[in-house]
Amino acid sequence: MMSDYDSMVNRQRKWMLYLLALLVIGAGFSSYTRVFNGLLLGSAISFYNLWLLQHKTKAFGKAVAESGSTRGALGTFSRLAAVALAVLVAIRFEETFHIIAVVVGIASSYFIIILDIIVQYVTNSRNSKKSNS
Repeated sequence: MMSDYDSMVNRQRKWMLYLLALLVIGAGFSSYTRVFNGLLLGSAISFYNLWLLQHKTKAFGKAVAESGSTRGALGTFSRLAAVALAVLVAIRFEETFHIIAVVVGIASSYFIIILDIIVQYVTNSRNSKKSNS
């Protein structure tokens, strides 16, 4: 059986992949190629950071459950380095990437997390109303 955490992780990754697919379509068919390229670069880094955070969080939780130790990092340096790399690429190739779009794209995983929380809250509240009726 899949745990609540694993199903949440799968939902968030799926939402991020849908977002990335939409951004690829936007970059390919829109006249705002620079903006969509920036969003795509930022969102790709954001997806990597989301995956890394989820992976490290699961390992951290497992370590705490097994040994009670809270030692360990959640990969903050790696995630910040990835963000710095995306910003440097956007600055270096300014004609290809819109820098503000890159920054917005970097925050996209947080929007996905919040959206997932809202959708789950609404779904759970509807299900609880149906079961109470």
